[in-house]
Amino acid sequence: MAPLDLLDQTTSIARLIELEIRKRIVTLAIEPGAPLSEQEIAARFGVSRQPVREAFIALARAGLVEIQPRRGTFVVKISIERMLEARFIRESLESAVVRRACERFDSRVRTRIDFHLEAQEVAAKAGEHYEFQRADEAFHAALAEGAGCPSAWTVIEDLKAHMDRVCHLTLPLASSLPVLIDQHRVILAAIDRRDPEGAEAALRAHLSEILRALPTVQQQHRALFD
Repeated sequence: MAPLDLLDQTTSIARLIELEIRKRIVTLAIEPGAPLSEQEIAARFGVSRQPVREAFIALARAGLVEIQPRRGTFVVKISIERMLEARFIRESLESAVVRRACERFDSRVRTRIDFHLEAQEVAAKAGEHYEFQRADEAFHAALAEGAGCPSAWTVIEDLKAHMDRVCHLTLPLASSLPVLIDQHRVILAAIDRRDPEGAEAALRAHLSEILRALPTVQQQHRALFD
């Protein structure tokens, strides 16, 4: 884990620690079921245990860790039920977002989206799965921002961690990355031509990709799932 002097000092210490641990959980650098030590993490960051404790509480609210009194804090295993619930909520919100984007879309954000797609292509060619996910998130966040409802992505971001770990398992599949980029382009093309039905259909197809890959990754990584 990175020392705090290498991180963004505009964010609170507890939040920085939360984001770093969240990244390691999502990328499975810390595996489901693993214990987390307040003392060890505090030492790595060079801080007291209080901000680490606050980070654990935030991660527990997100459903990524479980704090067990007198036993410790543990990374929860991947729950298919919670993942499916998160996907349903995300699909409902983002369907509304892309329909609204077809009515109005900030031209400055539209220009920036092309950059996010290019970043995805670079990450895909390099096999950088975490950077690919980051660019993917930036694309979807930009859709919400361009449509004038950035808070929708804030809500999605808080709950989608239950999808993220499964997504991280699916990304190494040989054909997955180009398909996801192409799906982004289809969504964007529908928005550009002001086609709400087409944009929503493309968005729903995109978010269903995880369901097609789920049986394979669950079979290959049984120990990671609840």
